[in-house]
Amino acid sequence: MMRAAIEISYSGPLPPPEALAKYEQILPGAADRILRMAEEQSAHRQHLEKVVIGSNSSTQQRGLVCAFIIAMSAICGGVWLSLKGMSGTGLTAIIGALGALVGVFVYGKSEQKKELKSKSEELPPTQASPANPSTHS
Repeated sequence: MMRAAIEISYSGPLPPPEALAKYEQILPGAADRILRMAEEQSAHRQHLEKVVIGSNSSTQQRGLVCAFIIAMSAICGGVWLSLKGMSGTGLTAIIGALGALVGVFVYGKSEQKKELKSKSEELPPTQASPANPSTHS
């Protein structure tokens, strides 16, 4: 006795057309429901992405404003200290503020490069798969 097994798999929000047709045969209207479900899920995902991107952008803007205020406060304080006769302390405050700004900028850029590199390594190669000759009639 010989047995054969067929395994079919697919990825993505929709089944292949043949499976969709079978769903429709079994339950009329099922194909429309599946398509609607995929469309709603796609719209939901796009909405969430817009919210996250907007939130991240807003957070970055607030961070830049806060960093500018802190840096300018430190620099102005250093200038004020220098004018009051404490030139060493004032210069230290100015150099410290500028050094911190440069350090944060350099660190942020290196982390951004690392993240882009890791994301590019996660992406699958974009090669077209060869056609399966057994599926053609």
